[in-house]
This record gives sequence, C-alpha cells and structure tokens, in this order.
Amino acid sequence: MFSKAKDIERAFGHIRIFTLLVVCASFAFCCFAVYKSYQMTQASASRVYILADGKVLEAYASDRRDNIPVEARDHVASFHRFFFTLDPDEKAIQASVVKALYLADASAKKQYDNLRESGFYTSIISGNISQQIVIDSVAVNTKAYPYYFRCTASQQIIRATSIVTRSLVTEGYLRNVSRSDHNPHGFLIERWMTLENKDVSIRNRSAGLSPFF
Repeated sequence: MFSKAKDIERAFGHIRIFTLLVVCASFAFCCFAVYKSYQMTQASASRVYILADGKVLEAYASDRRDNIPVEARDHVASFHRFFFTLDPDEKAIQASVVKALYLADASAKKQYDNLRESGFYTSIISGNISQQIVIDSVAVNTKAYPYYFRCTASQQIIRATSIVTRSLVTEGYLRNVSRSDHNPHGFLIERWMTLENKDVSIRNRSAGLSPFF
C-alpha cells in the first residue's frame, strides 16, 4: 500500500515537472514570438516604397545622424549652384538667387545685395554672359555644432569672345532648421564668406570659331 502511495506521489512529481517544463517552454516561445514580431515591425517601418514612372522602388529609412555629412555636403553644393549659376535673363537670375537665399541666412543676402548694387547682375544681362560652377569638394566638420564647412569650386564665365575660369573657395557654418519644400535638407548656412575668387585662365573663343562664307 505504501509502495502504491509512493508511486502515485512520484507520478504526481513527474507531472508537476512536466507541467513546469511545458509552461516554461510556452513562456519562452511567447517571448521569442513577441521579439521576432517587434523585429519585423521595426524592419517594415524602416522600409519605404516609392512609386516612380510606374515602378515600385524600395527605399530604407535611417537615423538622420547617419546622413548628416551627406546631406550637409549636398546642401552646401546646392546653395552654391543656385547662387553662382547665372544666365543673361533677369527672371532666371532672380529665381535662382531666391532658391539660394532659402538655404542661407543674412550673410548670403548681404553678398547678393553687394553684387546687385555694384551692377554685377546688370552686366551679366547686358553682356549676354553666362556663369557656370563646378563643385570640386565640400568638407564638413560634423564633430562640432554648428558644423563648419569649406567649399572649393571652379567657375566659368562665358562671354562672346572668351571663357574665364576662376577658382572659388568659401566657408561658413551649418545649423539645423525645420525641413521644408524650399529647404529639404533642414540646414541653414550661417556666416558665409568668400575666401578666394580669382582668375585661373582665360581662353579666347574666337580661335575655335569657323566663319561661314
């Protein structure tokens, strides 16, 4: 009789251990399922689909801190392209400069006003001159805020008889602002100044022109 009682007690002990193992396994499986669901949710949240020309393209979202150097360099390059790319058309100049001034503070507006008052834009229009810029490099220091930058570029001033190549070096600082349609990178250029803007070469265009008889 005692042996049967011990057998029953042993069987209940086995059942309790088995039940405890099942409960622990179920709890571990639930935790694993919740963790994997969270991972999948995070992965899907960082995935963006863009419709372009009837095609679905996949993009990935990331922390802005990972993209600061890239966005800062593009912001600086865009500002310089808008500010220094000019054609002999008053409306085109105005539209381009307005885009540039959305990306910078009063230091850029001051330079624009100085150029306008000196008759620079008038001479561009009256002389049928085009000005183009090629950005050579943009260095940005993201270790200290606001972010210091230095931009090195080449300008080409195209006249009827010559093409003047100039070297351009500018510097300034970038601070964070709200993103907008006019300022998609969310930076504002401050304390912008020109360090160098000098002629490098002058090429005569007439030498390459063939007259018609």
